[in-house]
Parts: sequence; C-alpha cells; structure tokens
Amino acid sequence: MRNPVATNRRRAQDHHSLVKIPSQFVNQFSLGAVIWLLAMSVACMQPRNSQDLKERTAETTAAAKRDAKAIAAGIKEGWSRDKPLDLNSASKEDLVALPGIGAADADRIIDGRPYDSPNDLLSRRILSKGKFDQIADRVKAKK
Repeated sequence: MRNPVATNRRRAQDHHSLVKIPSQFVNQFSLGAVIWLLAMSVACMQPRNSQDLKERTAETTAAAKRDAKAIAAGIKEGWSRDKPLDLNSASKEDLVALPGIGAADADRIIDGRPYDSPNDLLSRRILSKGKFDQIADRVKAKK
C-alpha cells in the first residue's frame, strides 16, 4: 500500500514543475508593463497654458483667503469664550462675532449703553430670551 501523503507531495511537485514560467519572460513582461504604464501616464497629461495656471492660482489663493478668515474667526471666538465680552465697551464687530447676534442686534446693544448687568439686555427688551441665552455666558457689564 502506498503512503497517501507521499503521493500527494509528488503530485504537487509534478504540478509545480509543469507550471513554471521562465524568469526571463517574467522580467521582460514586468519591464514592458512598467514602460506601457509610464507611456500612458505621460500621454494622458494635458499641457497647461499660462492663463489656465493663472486662473487656478487665483482660485486657490481665494480659497486660502476664505479659509484664513474662518480660522481667524474661530481663534477669536475661542479667545472670547475664555474671557467674557464687556457690553459697555465692545465694538460692533466684537458683538456680531457672538453667536446669534446680527448687525441690527449689535447696534441696539451699543445704543442701549451703559449696562449694569447683562440681564439688562432682557429687561430693556434689547434682545429676545433665545438670543440672550446664546450669549449669556460670554458677556459681562463692567462699570
């Protein structure tokens, strides 16, 4: 009786010897594939004229400018969270940077000065309760 493990090994060895591909063919095929991919990538590249380059540069610069403004606004908001904004001395720009406060709200806040307390914004009906609740922890009234 034959050993089935030895028979299977022999069959596997015979199978591998039949499927061997010459290494020279593999190397030539690989080199050919690389050259073909390189040629296709170069052929697909479109030459850019100077006007196209100028337009793309302008678009990228505009996007960077918008992003920089957003970052600056975020930093400013982050700083204002740590120290409350004084209602009696804040500029219109500072007030508009508060959440929910628009230009008209900022004008009403400035026109209503001086304040003894941030709650004066509610008692004098300068802001609605909803808007006041959004900024209550970010404002103070210095005398």
